[in-house]
Amino acid sequence: MPTERITFAGHDGHQLAARLDLPDGPVLATALFAHCFTCSKDIPAARRIAARLAAMGIAVLRFDFTGLGHSDGEFANTTFTSNVEDLIAASRYLAGRNMSPSLLVGHSLGGAAVLRARAGISSVKAVVTLGAPADPGHVSHHFDAALSEIQQKGSAEVTLGGRPFRIGKAFVEDIAQSALTPAIADLKAALLILHAPRDETVSIDNASAIFLAAKHPKSFVTLDDADHLITRAADAEYAADVIAAWVTRYVVLRPPAPPPGAPEGVVRVTEADPNGFQQDIQSGPKHHAVADEPASYGGTDRGMSPYGFVSSGLGACTSMTIRMYARRKGWPLTGITVDVCHNKVHAQDAGLITDNKVDLFRRKIRLEGPLDQDQRARLLEIADKCPVHRTLEGTAKITTELLS
Repeated sequence: MPTERITFAGHDGHQLAARLDLPDGPVLATALFAHCFTCSKDIPAARRIAARLAAMGIAVLRFDFTGLGHSDGEFANTTFTSNVEDLIAASRYLAGRNMSPSLLVGHSLGGAAVLRARAGISSVKAVVTLGAPADPGHVSHHFDAALSEIQQKGSAEVTLGGRPFRIGKAFVEDIAQSALTPAIADLKAALLILHAPRDETVSIDNASAIFLAAKHPKSFVTLDDADHLITRAADAEYAADVIAAWVTRYVVLRPPAPPPGAPEGVVRVTEADPNGFQQDIQSGPKHHAVADEPASYGGTDRGMSPYGFVSSGLGACTSMTIRMYARRKGWPLTGITVDVCHNKVHAQDAGLITDNKVDLFRRKIRLEGPLDQDQRARLLEIADKCPVHRTLEGTAKITTELLS
């Protein structure tokens, strides 16, 4: 997906590093993503969710909070409230580009932040949380042992996720006073809660508390045995799929009318499982499918094979072409079934004069209804005129370029 690396001014004027993931086509909506406590905009879950939404036509801005990742400022001087203000600053930046966000997505403490930030971003229609705490003070358990030193000295260095961070007294006091229940009850946006029952960092009780505090429309979807950071590719892809399906009910994704003669658009194929062959396929903002290989070929058999999609295209186009012709003629065709089998065969078996193997698509068509023999024969001829049939029989040219 096209990605812009940008910076914008945060809550205190420091420049915050961000990525704006854009669709290949027109931007139909914009989302703002908030990462987890001490994480960054580039964690795998954020990248995968952003890619999935971008494939639907939704631009996604993900950024590093003040003092984290590639953003300026001192983390020790930040608070939960400053994170919320950074989100509002990000929304102002997007509004300046005529891309006001209609969707907020927050992971862990970022989920708590988007729940609070919603009140300051009037354009938002929907909010998604992933593994979010119902109380920002929940994160203090990460540095319980340092709380006394923080109170006495004003700050202390703690190790989180194997990295050192300096936690300030203002942060501790702020999260202790930041009750979320009023903000959740007054969200004025659709809410989707994603949480794993076995989350050992933020327990499932937090999801229950958020759900009970929220007003409808609200939804909860379990992430089963996913870990808190949603590190497994399959879990992140599942979360992305759920968000993508859910958001269309609350955020209008209405593409502009294409100019006359415009192509259908871009089909994006994204690898979903680097250890196997599963692929995520998105065609425009509405249509999603999964491709895979059978287990006998090293796949997980969660979708059709690539040749299965080719056969499907031939069968679908055949049926559509027959229906269009019969409808125009007013013939009594009540149903169509097209079976397609694909094999690699020797050219001689397909009636071609060459020593090479060729692709043979065996197509069996069943026509239902009181058609006479002449009508059936004519419809069989029409089947050979379907555009995909002609493409497969003709010579197609494929050009390829490597994107940086």
